[in-house]
Amino acid sequence: METIYLTRENLASRQRSVEPTVMALGFFDGLHQGHCKVIQAALQKAKEQNVKLAVMSFFPHPKTVISNGKKKVCYLMPLSEKEKRLEQLGVDLFYIVRFDKEFSSLSPEQFVAQYLLKLGVVHAVAGFDFSYGSRGLGNLDRLTNDSGGLIEVTKVEKVACKGEKISSTCIRERLVKGLVEEIPYFLGRPYEVKGTRDGMTIQLEAFYTLPAPGRYRVTVKNERHSIETELIVTEESMLQTCQELPYHMAGELSILWHHQIKNHEISNEKMLVTI
Repeated sequence: METIYLTRENLASRQRSVEPTVMALGFFDGLHQGHCKVIQAALQKAKEQNVKLAVMSFFPHPKTVISNGKKKVCYLMPLSEKEKRLEQLGVDLFYIVRFDKEFSSLSPEQFVAQYLLKLGVVHAVAGFDFSYGSRGLGNLDRLTNDSGGLIEVTKVEKVACKGEKISSTCIRERLVKGLVEEIPYFLGRPYEVKGTRDGMTIQLEAFYTLPAPGRYRVTVKNERHSIETELIVTEESMLQTCQELPYHMAGELSILWHHQIKNHEISNEKMLVTI
């Protein structure tokens, strides 16, 4: 998979070397089950038309830019992890558009012309509530018209779990409440963060969100080993172990969150790790 960081400065040069693609559009934070439905639908269209599959995402989060930094977005995964998972899903091209004030001021027609048509998009796929252009005035119902009839559109309808729309927001809300055991229903897998062990501390990588303060049953793993243990998330969100992890659990670690442990579940013979 090729990853292309698009800015105003390099957009024109990229437009000169494109080929037809089917493109999935969205922010795709966490790549939950709704996002995967969009990408799977785009992959099917790409195979039907015998063209490459592209994904376009944006960074930083539009809410942060539009609010002039007043709204803080807690990301579910960094771009590097998003790249890995998109490649596993069969994506050929991953466009990351720098979202800034100038980009946010583009009209819907300008966005379609500059970032879709001139990048070779022949078919666009997105969730039913995807919007584009200044103030989000563009939507999938008008995208074909905005492209002069040159781009076909597939709208992926709402993907729900237990009557609730699957979204990055609903996953963040569960993290805030410590309900990590519910997240696999929406994400399709346990929530995972990465960090690096340094003695008695674990330094969390940027662009992950920790669950609410409390004690959790987790799996800690590296490339060769994994152990089930417990972590304590403190009010300060500090990552410091109370007990040394086994010597072979060194370097970069992944932490998979399974469920929050209530007071009556706590036993006396458990490893405690403070986060």
